[in-house]
Amino acid sequence: MGTTEDKIKDLKAREAELLKMGGDKAVAQHKEKGKLTARERLNLLFDTGTFRELDMFVSHRCANFGMEKVQIPSDGVITGHGRVDGRPVFAFSQDFTARAGSLGEMHSKKICKAMDLALKAGVPFVGMNDSGGARIQEGVDALSGYGQIFFRNSACSGVIPQISAIMGPTAGGAVYSPAMTDYVFMVKNTSYMFITGPEVIKAVTGEEISFEALGGAKTHNEKSGVAHFACESDADCIAQIQRLLSFLPSNNMEDPPVVAGDDPHRTAPALDRIIPDQPGKAYDMKEVIRAIVDNGDFFEPHQFFAPNIIVCFARLNGRTIGIIANQPKNLAGCLDINASDKATRFIRFCDAFNIPMLTIADVPGYLPGSNQEWGGIIRHGAKLLWCYSEATVPKLLLVTRKDYGGSYLAMCSRDLGADMAFAWPTAEIAVMGAEGAANIIHRKEITEAVDPGAKRKEKIQEYEKLFSNPYVAASRGYIDAVIVPSETRPRLIDALETMCAKRELRPPKKHGNIPM
Repeated sequence: MGTTEDKIKDLKAREAELLKMGGDKAVAQHKEKGKLTARERLNLLFDTGTFRELDMFVSHRCANFGMEKVQIPSDGVITGHGRVDGRPVFAFSQDFTARAGSLGEMHSKKICKAMDLALKAGVPFVGMNDSGGARIQEGVDALSGYGQIFFRNSACSGVIPQISAIMGPTAGGAVYSPAMTDYVFMVKNTSYMFITGPEVIKAVTGEEISFEALGGAKTHNEKSGVAHFACESDADCIAQIQRLLSFLPSNNMEDPPVVAGDDPHRTAPALDRIIPDQPGKAYDMKEVIRAIVDNGDFFEPHQFFAPNIIVCFARLNGRTIGIIANQPKNLAGCLDINASDKATRFIRFCDAFNIPMLTIADVPGYLPGSNQEWGGIIRHGAKLLWCYSEATVPKLLLVTRKDYGGSYLAMCSRDLGADMAFAWPTAEIAVMGAEGAANIIHRKEITEAVDPGAKRKEKIQEYEKLFSNPYVAASRGYIDAVIVPSETRPRLIDALETMCAKRELRPPKKHGNIPM
């Protein structure tokens, strides 16, 4: 039977063997690619000494194709929990050195157990994906494993933050779980995502394309919007995940953590000069954000996707906020299909996790053109109206310059539930720009004038005087206050502090039918 001492030695020996993962050769080949191992990633994510592994001794049960003779350490995935900045988090990390981190029955059961525990505990869940895909030898059991993970992604959504790190290959069915989570991080040059690989695409369609061009970090950050962050290395990826978590509550029943902020009374004189005097001239909305938020610091998902709108996390007097802002430097800040989708997902995330929202509007309208119409801009644009209307967290609105037509409504107008709405004196709130409005309203008068050009100019100036300002909206109560730009930060902080305990009830229902 052996003594207790012998049994402890046996335990330590078994653990030591599993800690070798796929063996020295496989680990060396993995690290030659500039990648950390699955265990190194977890140790880097969690505070030193806090990671506790679960299911280390789990092994597969497959007996097909000689698999009964194949040992896969920890079945190719490391799962457990620890602390990130002192707060509990569950995670898994696929081990590419162990049978390419392929997913089979027991591999998926380990992940599902960790997800179930994260949901019960009400703490974030982080998945580090680095896998060759489904373990083909296990057949439908592998497919079932993916399905069980997808089901839990849906169950956890809106209850605990779910974060995916793509740190190697992720293909076929494996891409759907990350896509169902809240945020996707990719590592440049070493990670990729796609449904169908380059070889199959070439065989079926004749198209030749590289792994990187098809599904690399740059592609999914700039073109598809599937990924939210493009990281320089595994270590950079993990550092950015830690930073994201610092803004978030652990679950939907908590408020985000409050930290020390900078001076709540600080003004920003530069904002009094940031709006160009020349109509139509661009400025950088990120400079506005930096001037307003604590320490000029914000964290931006989807930085490279739909840059005509900005979404980011920041803090006001130590409180986390989500910011949605038009970017005049790109497409004049117009709303289009991708911008609508980008903002919609961010709004829903903030609302799910009790993060107040600040909307900064400088928008001329929806992007015109047949490609946008045929692509469903009506349907996509309606998502913004829907999500702002649905959100019950504190909602603040700041109009800096133009805010026209349907896009005025779409950027969280008072009618869509803005709790407090502010405008700078440079704001222009109207159905459309003065030039277009004058041409429509006074078409006959302009056409019949002795000098049509002079008459058009006269009518444009007349319209500008009447409507190209914030005062008509303020006189109707749609804008609560017209404020000096430099005083924006303290005014927003006062509004946020006042509304932070907001409670708002909606009619009971299973769920709405968002225009997808």
